[in-house]
Amino acid sequence: GMPRYEDLPYRTCVGMMLVNAAGLVFIGRRAGGIEHVDETHVWQMPQGGIDPGEDTWEAAKRELYEETSVRSVEKLGEVPDWLIYDIPRTVAGRTWKGRYRGQRQKWYAVRFTGKDAEINVASPGGGHKAEFISWRWEPMKNLPNLIVPFKRPVYERVVKEFSSLAGVKT
Repeated sequence: GMPRYEDLPYRTCVGMMLVNAAGLVFIGRRAGGIEHVDETHVWQMPQGGIDPGEDTWEAAKRELYEETSVRSVEKLGEVPDWLIYDIPRTVAGRTWKGRYRGQRQKWYAVRFTGKDAEINVASPGGGHKAEFISWRWEPMKNLPNLIVPFKRPVYERVVKEFSSLAGVKT
């Protein structure tokens, strides 16, 4: 039978906060996902899985490119800890083929040094399927209220860690 939810492992992932010159953060509107319950909480920063043997920083740059086409970045910092969230039990069996109870994420912040025209979520880098249907720049302090609620504590921590980088106070 199915393993118990409590016994499932966490999927190892990376997250990327892309900050522009004005101190605003890239957020993408998710193309889909069974966890999305309303039109407000469909926004998130780029994130994704780490390939076997892949360095977390290399994975973060790859995921950013595969979701946004962005390569023009300078590393600003990283959250020293792995941040963890659980997906709700109600969707756990239908997400990632029921193999994970949530994610453990390594987060990086990068300064976007390119022009907005470099960002292409409709046909992102490497021929990957679009994960976002639109995007915008958003004040960092707003991010936790735009993500699905079960990811909010992770976003609150990421914003706290990186708030000084954007030149804004939270």
